[in-house]
Amino acid sequence: MRKFASAAVLNCGVSMFAVALAVADVPEARAQANNAYSFNIPAKSRLAALADFTAATGIQVVHQGAGAIGGTSPVVSGRYPADTALRTILAGSGLNYRFTGPRTVAIEAPGGAAGAGGAVAGSGIALDTISVTGAGQGIGRDGVSEINITSVDIERRNATDVKGLFRGEPSILVGSSLPMSQKLYVQGIEETNLAVSIDGSRQNNKVFHHNATTMIDPSLLKAVRVDAGVAPADAGPGALGGAIAYVTKDARDYLPNDGFGGSIKSTFNFNGNTSTNNLTSYTRQGGFEALGSFTYAKGSEFKAGNGQDVLGTATNFLSGLGKIAYQSLEGHRFSLSHEQMRDDALRPFRANAVQIIGGKPTPLVRPYTLDRQNTVFTYTNVSPDGWWDPKFVLGYNRSKAAVDQYTGATLSTYSYTSQGISDSLNGKLENKFAFSIGDVVAGIDFYRDRAEYIDVSYRTMEKADNIGAYAQARLRPWERTKLSFGMRGDHQNFKGVNGFSSSDQGLSGNASGEYELTSFLSAKAGYSHVWAGVPLAENYVQNPAWIYGVGPKSVTSDNYTAGLVAHYGDFRFEGGVFRTQINDARVPLWAANQALRAFDVQTQGFHVGGTYNWGDGFARVRFARTDAEIDGKPADTYLGQYLTAPIGDVLTFQLAHTVVPWNLTFGGDVEIVFDYDKLLNPVTGIGKLEGYEVLNAFVEHRPFALPSLTLRGEVRNLFNRNYAARGTYGLEYGTGVVRPLYEPGRSVLVSAKLDF
Repeated sequence: MRKFASAAVLNCGVSMFAVALAVADVPEARAQANNAYSFNIPAKSRLAALADFTAATGIQVVHQGAGAIGGTSPVVSGRYPADTALRTILAGSGLNYRFTGPRTVAIEAPGGAAGAGGAVAGSGIALDTISVTGAGQGIGRDGVSEINITSVDIERRNATDVKGLFRGEPSILVGSSLPMSQKLYVQGIEETNLAVSIDGSRQNNKVFHHNATTMIDPSLLKAVRVDAGVAPADAGPGALGGAIAYVTKDARDYLPNDGFGGSIKSTFNFNGNTSTNNLTSYTRQGGFEALGSFTYAKGSEFKAGNGQDVLGTATNFLSGLGKIAYQSLEGHRFSLSHEQMRDDALRPFRANAVQIIGGKPTPLVRPYTLDRQNTVFTYTNVSPDGWWDPKFVLGYNRSKAAVDQYTGATLSTYSYTSQGISDSLNGKLENKFAFSIGDVVAGIDFYRDRAEYIDVSYRTMEKADNIGAYAQARLRPWERTKLSFGMRGDHQNFKGVNGFSSSDQGLSGNASGEYELTSFLSAKAGYSHVWAGVPLAENYVQNPAWIYGVGPKSVTSDNYTAGLVAHYGDFRFEGGVFRTQINDARVPLWAANQALRAFDVQTQGFHVGGTYNWGDGFARVRFARTDAEIDGKPADTYLGQYLTAPIGDVLTFQLAHTVVPWNLTFGGDVEIVFDYDKLLNPVTGIGKLEGYEVLNAFVEHRPFALPSLTLRGEVRNLFNRNYAARGTYGLEYGTGVVRPLYEPGRSVLVSAKLDF
């Protein structure tokens, strides 16, 4: 959301709007007003809410007249017609609105002509003029360190795994083609060094280095927020390299009023003959809400770009989400959710690589089972009164990896199944204090994390208890200036596998700001220092003979970010630099003297990009360079497990356009990853990471005779490139040492979704 001081730009926009009025097709405008979209807009300024409205619908908002738009919009959350959402946002503002075309809506002062929307009564607050970007712009994105994946993004990308969820974001890389072994890196930092939450519940998923840390079904999500590098104090403890917040769907995301509905979606991927099916149903009745969503996927091994089957990549996936909620007339809202997923199939012996060559012979595949569940109770007040705006969250999550183990001279005879279990009981109680220049969130939180390994002859466990207090201010003290700053203090008790215990405490702080240098250019910068205590060891490396000595050191980090954002009309340009330094990052090994093994990690780089929005689509280009070091040397994928990975240069393009008269949307994205030779051994030639280019394209149609049906055709890796994604384990060792997990070759997908 930006404000324009330039009268020339405003007059030009008004003139164009007048031309649009002259040629507007009123029936098409009326149809557009009736189309339903999914909204997730919290209570915020009307200017910001209208920006979110455009991001969700692609409908351009044009403000005509001398007055401006101000005041606060109520919550708009659910699947509503565009007309209903806009009426809610403007309720009480004294402003009118009307749909003037298939992708434009006019906001007018009282007395303006009433069109499709009619008039909305009330008293308004005069502020500045408004310019809202189109569907290509994520909700709340600031262009420097905050990345938002909206429900519109998730639907457009048709994501079936975490890699697809973040497609087009070069600052977020996901290694591995196998969902159950995918590792996520934000500006080069592996996700276990971030504060990761699902529906506000802290996640503790470090079960096995061959497995994914947070495997989640994108079809259950309505939004993802990533704070890259600098994270606020209320994001939670342990935000060494930032934070990731996954938010699942609610019944109110679909139903504006009492009623019942649902959807059925089926996707078939011809590469691997994989069928993915989702059934979702929801209801609202007299303040009560319920939602259930269930996904089942089954298929064979897929083929890489070289035409060969990738060993151990068959699909056998199950996930589900259940939510119930009650909201009183006074605004008290109570909700309880349970989300669970399970991946159970034959995988490569080491699930993040097809084969590691050398050493004792092993079976090529073995059974792996990965289970994760997350249960959250939340209380909020959607109609806060003055300074009383509380939030209470209590969550429990559990991840379990079960892996078959073998004995014998060739390690080929099944012996037993080992288990690694990580869980977290956590919660927070906070309150938001509203002031005329912004708000302050203050609260306390806690977690009780455990990491347990169960073997045939022994079991081990590490534990950590933490309690913290925090406050975060988000203010606009002067015109053209935004400030955000906060602090938290944490106290942690740590217990080792053999009775060892220690305690420590530390302070974390952050500060960031934005200043509008001109009417079209803003500067942003931020810094954070994070104290994260002692991270628990991965379950599968725990050794009952570990020697802790004086005890592990608490991990700390320092994050820096700065950048510029420019906007002019429908164009937006952004650029920024970043650096993250993590000190004493603990990554133990099984050996008795390796309980305290730790490294210093640094990632740094820059990113630039631009977006152009038009009424029915957008185009976006982004580039990011990420350099990673461990103890002063270029990072590799072995030492970098749970830390970082060699990434280098990544360039992405995205485009989408809707042909409104045909109800047809088409688009695609391109990812170009460049060669990386900082690990190259000039003698052996081993260590160079080959670059690759991948093009994905889709077309989507809603038949006029049955608008509740969405049909989609999609081609991924159109040019059939044979490659392994950057961030995948073992890329630098060469195929004579590690056979990495290659990505799927050309894949044709067809989808059908029916809303009812």
